[in-house]
Amino acid sequence: MTAPEFNFGLLIEAEDLVPYLGHECLRIVDLSRSSVYEQLHIPHAIQLKPKQLVAQHDEATGVLPSVEQLQQLVQYLNISPEHHVVVYDDEGGAWAGRLIWNLHCIGFTRTSLLNGGIHAWLGAGFPTTSEIEKTQPVEKLVQVDLSQVNQYKIDYDELRKQVETQHIQLWDCRTTEEYTGLRLAARRGGHIPAALHFEWSTALDRQNHLKLHPLERTRNRLEQLGFQLNQPVVVYCQSHHRSGLAYIVGRLLQWPIRAYDGAWSEWGNRLDSPIITGENPL
Repeated sequence: MTAPEFNFGLLIEAEDLVPYLGHECLRIVDLSRSSVYEQLHIPHAIQLKPKQLVAQHDEATGVLPSVEQLQQLVQYLNISPEHHVVVYDDEGGAWAGRLIWNLHCIGFTRTSLLNGGIHAWLGAGFPTTSEIEKTQPVEKLVQVDLSQVNQYKIDYDELRKQVETQHIQLWDCRTTEEYTGLRLAARRGGHIPAALHFEWSTALDRQNHLKLHPLERTRNRLEQLGFQLNQPVVVYCQSHHRSGLAYIVGRLLQWPIRAYDGAWSEWGNRLDSPIITGENPL
C-alpha cells in the first residue's frame, strides 16, 4: 500500500472526493439508512450501521464501546494507519460525525466528513452504485489506543463535578422541547445546569442539500447565544448521536470540544442529577 496522495481536511466537498474514488488508501463509509444504501451509494462505500458505534451502560444508551468492540469496528472498517476515512450519511452528518468521534477517541484522526452527505453527492450529479463493496483484508489494522480519549469525551463523574463547581461550558444540541423539559426522553426532562441551547440541525442548510451553513454564520450565532469559543465546551444530546455533528462543527471552529457520550439518557435517567427546566440555563 502506497502513502496517501491526498490531503483532506476534516470537512470535504463532494467534488474533492471524486478524483480519488477507488484509491487503495481511501475508505468511504456510508451510515445512511439501509434502504438508501441498498438502492444507491457512493462507489466503493461500505455500509456501517449506527448500532456498531454505541454501547449501552446502565441508563446510558450511546456510550463509547469497549476496547474489544472498538477493535471489532476497526476490523469491520478494514482500515490501516495509512488509510484516510471519509464518512457520510443521509441526515446531514450526525451519525457520520459520531463515527469520526469514535475514531478520534481511539487515536485515529485521518478522517473527513463529506459535507451534505449523499444529498450533496446526488445534487452534484456524481455517480452512484448499488453494488456492495468487498474490500481486501489489510495487512496492518489500526490498533485501538485510548490513551488520549479524555481529549474527546467526558464521563458522568467528571462532568458532575465540573457542573457543581460551575467550571464548565455546556452545549445542549437537542430540540427546544427537550431542553426545556416539555418533551421527556428519560425519567426526567430538562437540561444540565448552565447548558446553553443551540439545536444541532440549526447548523445545516436545508436549502443546500443539508450542507453546513458557512462556519462564520454558525460562529456568530453561537457567540450571540453566549458561547465563548476560546474556552472549552462539552456538547451533549440524548445519546451522542446528534452531538456527533455538533462535535464536528466545534472542531471546524477550532473550539476545544469534548462530548458527553452518556448524554441525557444517563443524566436524565439518574435520579440524583441536578436538572434545570424551562428556557433559562439556570
